[in-house]
Amino acid sequence: MTTTGRRPELSAFLRSRRARVTPDQVGMPPGARRRTPGLRREEVAQLAGVGVTWYTWLEQGRPINASAHVLGAIARTLRLDAAEREHLYRLAEVPPPAADAEAPAEVPGDLDTILRALDPLPAMVVNARTDVLRWNRAYAALHPGLVSAPSGERNTIWNLFAVSPAHTHIANRDEQAPEAVATFRYRYSRHLDEPHWQGFVARLCSASPLFAGLWATHDVAAPRLCDKRYDIPAVGEIALRSTGMDLTDHPGLRLVVHTPADERSRQHLDRILRQG
Repeated sequence: MTTTGRRPELSAFLRSRRARVTPDQVGMPPGARRRTPGLRREEVAQLAGVGVTWYTWLEQGRPINASAHVLGAIARTLRLDAAEREHLYRLAEVPPPAADAEAPAEVPGDLDTILRALDPLPAMVVNARTDVLRWNRAYAALHPGLVSAPSGERNTIWNLFAVSPAHTHIANRDEQAPEAVATFRYRYSRHLDEPHWQGFVARLCSASPLFAGLWATHDVAAPRLCDKRYDIPAVGEIALRSTGMDLTDHPGLRLVVHTPADERSRQHLDRILRQG
């Protein structure tokens, strides 16, 4: 949609959202003789901390500039949910602020049901920073050290770089490492100003010279399918194809499933599960 087409859409959207918010919902007196339902333009401007003329022009679809900060204040005033907020930024042609990268307080229970149903395929739920939030029995059997790590280190990037290969049994770390860092930087670019991301990268650079060297290249790559190989003592090699799927109902979360690449790997994975 062109800018010319977005402005009328933005105008109509703001009017419709303003009409559904009552003065009582935002702690304002109802006033007398309201000709239309919802808030007046001047009330939205007052609550959002912007000029009445500026907000009027925005709602009229005039070609004015808006910052992410100001749009955020308007979104809060109009009580927009996550989808409506994203829609507002898109119509105004303003990049939305990065979503909070911290793990949700609770991962929805339906994901646990899905994870159990995926056994014997190893599967997990991760956030944008690759913190492992949930996993199934097969994933725990393949990664016992990772799932038992403290929360700050229960992370696939940390496990790849900061944990000894003797404990992770990753056979192709040198092959995985450059792509893992490039993909991590792709996600990191959305969270540049967030201290917990900055601190995590600093800890990784300190813990792993390999990560620090790859991070210094500034290589970046979009996420894609990748191959993982493990050499499990007393079992043998397991080759897996890793597939990640964004969960649209839970923004910021991904379901990652590991599928055996060949029959031998499937048999070895079954053997690990039987031992567990």
